[in-house]
Amino acid sequence: MANAGDAVSPTTSSQAAVASPAKPVPRANPAAKSKPATEEVSPSVKIRRRIIWSCVWGFIGANLLMFLRFFFPRALFEPSTVFKIGYPSDFQPGVDERFKGQDRIWVVREADRMFVIYARCTHLGCTPDWKPAEHKFKCPCHGSGYTPEGINFEGPAPRPMDRAHVELDATGQIVVDTSRLYSWPKGGVDHFNDPGSFVNV
Repeated sequence: MANAGDAVSPTTSSQAAVASPAKPVPRANPAAKSKPATEEVSPSVKIRRRIIWSCVWGFIGANLLMFLRFFFPRALFEPSTVFKIGYPSDFQPGVDERFKGQDRIWVVREADRMFVIYARCTHLGCTPDWKPAEHKFKCPCHGSGYTPEGINFEGPAPRPMDRAHVELDATGQIVVDTSRLYSWPKGGVDHFNDPGSFVNV
């Protein structure tokens, strides 16, 4: 049996409970959480991304250029068919080749007249060469030959070479118009004496 002295009073038990409160549960510190590791991108992935973005921007740039192209005219700028070649006194008797490369003509001066031969073979349209030693024009394509006046005499050329329109302007310079040609068709009428096919000197 328990002794009377061993009995614990309710007041004493409650005081002991108040004196020893329960320990609080510690809260986690958010700052103490570990930061997630950053994802490392491999060099091959970076290269692929650069290639893809380069293709995207290249495609956009090409389409922009095509869009801007519509605002500019699609015209072919060809040299004028009308031009001046100088004064009659600038030319010596015979065939002058100064304008063959740029304007595809020969200027021929005779004793009393000047005319301009359009440098196109009447066979297939090649540009003949002037052969001073042989005193003739010779086509390098199929061997057609022409006199200094442009008259065919050998090879497959069917007719003489054409002559361009020539006239003197107000200052006395020779004006050539290669859009107006004078021809001598095979078996046809000779137009080499028509007004405009030569100038008197």
